[in-house]
This record gives sequence, C-alpha cells and structure tokens, in this order.
Amino acid sequence: MSDAARPPLYIRIHAADNVAIVANDGGLKAGAEFADGLRLVDNVPQGHKVALVDLAEGDAIRRYDVVIGYAQKALPRGSWVHERVMRMPTAPELDGLPIATVKPPALPPLEGYTFEGYRNADGSVGTRNILAITQTVQCVAGVTEFAVQRIKAELLPKYPNVDDVVALEHTYGCGVAIDAPDAVVPIRTLRNISLNPNFGGEVMVVSLGCEKLQPERLLPPGSIPIADQRAGTTPDTALDVVCLQDDAHVGFMSMIDSVMRQAEEHLARLNARRRETVPASELVVGVQCGGSDAFSGVTANPAVGFCTDLLVRAGATVMFSETTEVRDGIDQLTSRASTPEVAEAMIREMAWYDAYLKKGMVDRSANTTPGNKKGGLSNIVEKAMGSIVKSGSAPITGVLAPGEKAAHKGLIYTATPASDFICGTLQLAAGINLHVFTTGRGTPYGLAEVPVIKVATRSDLARRWHDLMDVNAGRIADGEATIEDIGWEMFRLMLDVASGRKKTWAEHWKLHNALVLFNPAPVT
Repeated sequence: MSDAARPPLYIRIHAADNVAIVANDGGLKAGAEFADGLRLVDNVPQGHKVALVDLAEGDAIRRYDVVIGYAQKALPRGSWVHERVMRMPTAPELDGLPIATVKPPALPPLEGYTFEGYRNADGSVGTRNILAITQTVQCVAGVTEFAVQRIKAELLPKYPNVDDVVALEHTYGCGVAIDAPDAVVPIRTLRNISLNPNFGGEVMVVSLGCEKLQPERLLPPGSIPIADQRAGTTPDTALDVVCLQDDAHVGFMSMIDSVMRQAEEHLARLNARRRETVPASELVVGVQCGGSDAFSGVTANPAVGFCTDLLVRAGATVMFSETTEVRDGIDQLTSRASTPEVAEAMIREMAWYDAYLKKGMVDRSANTTPGNKKGGLSNIVEKAMGSIVKSGSAPITGVLAPGEKAAHKGLIYTATPASDFICGTLQLAAGINLHVFTTGRGTPYGLAEVPVIKVATRSDLARRWHDLMDVNAGRIADGEATIEDIGWEMFRLMLDVASGRKKTWAEHWKLHNALVLFNPAPVT
C-alpha cells in the first residue's frame, strides 16, 4: 500500500504511555482521525508525538513507560507534543540504584554458526586483512597519506590477499599535557587501535622524532603480541618505526621510500594469511546509533537489541556505548549487571562523565541535535530510552573505561562519548572487528578499519539512500517484518560481511570517517 493510501497510524510503545508517534510518511494534518477515534488538533510531523489523553500543565508525559518530560501547558488530546511544550526531568541519582537484581533465565546457546575469518597469533580473529600504519603525531599525517596512496597504487596489487592499507591519522601527539592523568585515555586508545584484530598483529609506526608521544611510550616493550615468532624478534625489537627526522632522510622522497620499504615487509606477511572457518563466538561487534529519530527506538534499535541477544547466545562479544545516551536509563543497566562489581563500574563511568560535563558547564541535555528534534526526539531522556534497547536483554558482564580493550566475551558496556566519530574510535580500541550503526535522519558514516553495517530506521530513508543503507528496519513500522525478522537478517548479514562474502555500502564507496581521539586532558 502506498503511504498516500495508508490510514492515519500511530505507534504506542507501552500500554501506560500517554503519547504515541505518528507513523505516516510526511506526517498528518490537523483533523486527521485514527481508527480509535483520536483526532489531531495540530499538524504533526512524522515521528513526532501526539497526546493520547488530555494533559494538564505539569502532568507527566510518558513514553516507553518512562517519564520523558512534564507538560509546560495544557495539551488537549490530539495535540502535538514536542520539546517546546515539555520540561525535561532531572537526571536520575546515582545512589540507591538496583544492583544486579535482574536475573533472566539463561537463553539456550546458539550453536553451529560460523564465518570465515583471519586467526591471529594472540587468539583474536579479524574480519578483514588490513595493513594499518600508526602515527605518533599529527605532524606526519601528510607524509603518511602520500605514502599510503603510493602503496595502494604500486604495492598493494602485488599482494591480493591484503584488503587495504590505512593510515591511523589523528590529532594527538604533541602540544598536549602528556603527563596529565587523563592523557592515559588518548594514549591507550591509539595503542589499542594499533592492535585491532583486523590488522593481523602487524604494527608499523611513522614518527616525526621530536613529539611528546614517542613511539616507545605509545607502544612500550612487551605491548605488541609477536605475530609469528619470527627468528630474532623479541618484544624489545618488535616495534617497526620510520622516524622522519632521522639523518638518513635527505629530501621528501627518501621519507616516502622508507615508509614504502617497511610497508612491503608487512604486506608480504599479511598476504600469506588465509581465511579459515571460525565460530560466530569470534565476532566482536560494536553497536552505535547516530542521526537518531523517534523511529530509532521503535524499529532499528530494538532489532539490533534482538541481534545482540543472538550474538551473546552464540558466545560473541557485543559492545554498547554512548554514555549520555544511556545515562537516563542507568537503573536499567545496573539491574542487569551480572555482578555488583559490574554495576559499580557502570556507576563510576556515569559519575566521571557527569563531572566531565559539569566542568564544561553543560549537562546531558547538550546531547540532542536539531536533527534529533526534527525527527521527533524531544530531549535526551526520550533519546536514551530508544538508544539503550540496542543492548538487548542479556546480562551485562563487563565495563570498559574509554580506550580500554576487552578481555572477555559477552555483553560489555564500553564507556564513550556519544559523538559518532569518538564512539567509533573508542570501540575500535576496545577490539571490535565489525560495527553496526543505526540511523533515522541519515548519515554516510563509515570506518576504514572495520566493516560498518548501516541500518535505516524508516523505509523512506532506505528508499532514498538505497545505496548507503544495508538494512531497512523501517519494514517493522510498515508491518512488513517483525523485530525478530530484522534481527535475524542482521545476524546472517554479519556472518556474510565478516567472511568477506559481502561488502557493506560504506566499504563499496570507501566512505571513511577520521579517527577522533577522546582527549579530556589539557592541550598546552
């Protein structure tokens, strides 16, 4: 049925909700009448809320069976409910939270699912076979990028089993308070990205020479797993560094020659690797949302949550993040913690971030964007309720501070800012080999280091961006598929993408966002 022929439709999440969102493309005009007799008082855009009952000034507005705000004025039944007529609740306190109180029955293991991956010496598995060139400082970025383009044009064709060459460019390394306590965050982030499973244990560094972040500080002896125990290689000699200020470099091209010469050694070893069948438990998946709208928490994110449960049942690792976008549901998280220690770690991360925002004289309300609001998300509380469902229903078994790397499997809360680029960068450091990104407003976000599966929340977006979106979760709202259907579709697509049998659209077009290190320490 074309949308023009569809009757007025709304979506109500919970029976206790007193608002619902308009489902029709293009929204509905005042006077439109729903099947239950509700008549719109105002024009209401798609995804925006309509009052299901008369609301008096000060009344609680409920969606997801959660108070997302309070009416600033009387709102008759059928009114448009948006951010300008709502007052946001205060943030939940971090004291007196339920601690590891939810003990769901264990779901049956999901066995027999495999993919074709690259097994690494440290036991991790890559979904791609990439040469990554680490940089200690932004100063060398132009030289490294010049060299990478020549490597791709002149060397990469000789090594067909290597998928790509990427420069791990960033804006850190010098002009910073390198000894400040919070400097550990960007340093360990870059270190752990350099050791991502998709890079096969091959670590190559380009350094300027005079920067504060010296190669030995970034990757100290013993930090690099020896890829293949090559003869004469020890943890003390494993670091391969091209230093541009070395006296041996006379002229720009001598620098490029050095980078290319060292890169070819790594390419030769990577090219010798082959995919092998590994269990689905070797997937390490980061889930994230960006350009969110009111459908994010109705279609795409619930489907990702169902898929998260499938992955956990298969023994895989799933990481969810975005501190400000789960902060208002902290009670849901601490209650699902597998142990009190996990719950307390989540509380510590929330408290740290509250203090970080306070230092900048803002709070969690600074998160929502004009696009979020245009898509029907009135405030961060409503946004958080739709974001948190990406985590599914499994117990949360671990917590990572920004830049840390996962050491065990299961569902892990990886603390990150909600910024798409910073969150993706920190999830790379945590060890993901696959990324899932949901969007309602639309964003061409991608990462060079891991495949990114893009999930549209609405069919209209999936139609318009047909060669950017990999999955259309909008079919859930259209009544053409269930949350379970799309969850299984994503799970099977992950196995195909991880095996190299399919490429994502972001890979096809080579749409890659820059790495953005989270640096809460001072810049000098």
